[in-house]
Amino acid sequence: MTLAFITLSFFDVLDILLVAFLLYQIYLLIRGTVAINIFVGLFLFYLMWLFVKALNMELLSSILGQFIGVGVIALIIVFQQEVRKFLLHVGSRYNFSHKFSFEKWLTVDEKSIKDKEIKAIIESCESMSKSKTGALIVITKRTDLLSFAETGQIIKARISSSLLESIFFKNSPLHDGALILDNNRILAARCILPVSDNPNIPGSLGLRHRSGIGISQITDAHVIIVSEETGNISYVMRGKIKVRISTEELRRFLNADYSSFIS
Repeated sequence: MTLAFITLSFFDVLDILLVAFLLYQIYLLIRGTVAINIFVGLFLFYLMWLFVKALNMELLSSILGQFIGVGVIALIIVFQQEVRKFLLHVGSRYNFSHKFSFEKWLTVDEKSIKDKEIKAIIESCESMSKSKTGALIVITKRTDLLSFAETGQIIKARISSSLLESIFFKNSPLHDGALILDNNRILAARCILPVSDNPNIPGSLGLRHRSGIGISQITDAHVIIVSEETGNISYVMRGKIKVRISTEELRRFLNADYSSFIS
């Protein structure tokens, strides 16, 4: 394909499209965070370097070029959390170990455990909502959360409403922190989660909600939060939170129906 005096091959067009796609993914990764302002600043700095270079301003171009030369290292340092989030996202999306699971060979009784666990989670959240007991429940999806589980107390127990309520009881030694569910089991309690630095989070949402949003930003985990102040139940996925949901909405979420969340 020829445009004026520039000849573009198929691979040139493919290169442009891939770069555009990469830039778009970077934008999706950092939008809504303070990192977007840093990224814009670095981009403007790069444009200024190209401008002074085109004007043959050798001294200024040389000074700016020294910063550009270590640009990759600077980007890794500045966007450390975003790079980690991107690599976790890629790794979890193409995790082949889940593609060869034996889930399709489970019996009907083994599959029905999921329904019992959903019922237990809903019953406990409804009870904790009425008593205004704060809770932070993280549901593992494809991303391995063992590193976060190891910050707390490993439990590895079956899910039951009574156990969930006992863990989050205010006088319980395990109530402070997050509870991580993995492989239809309670993996760990009292876990420490990364706190989101999104400046757009409403001030009415406390540290428990910020932690829930934070873990969902860097992993594909889903999070259930019960507010200690209001008793409201919230659900978090992909860094987005839906507050004051009903138990029926919670049931649909746990059954992988996210229609009301997306709408």
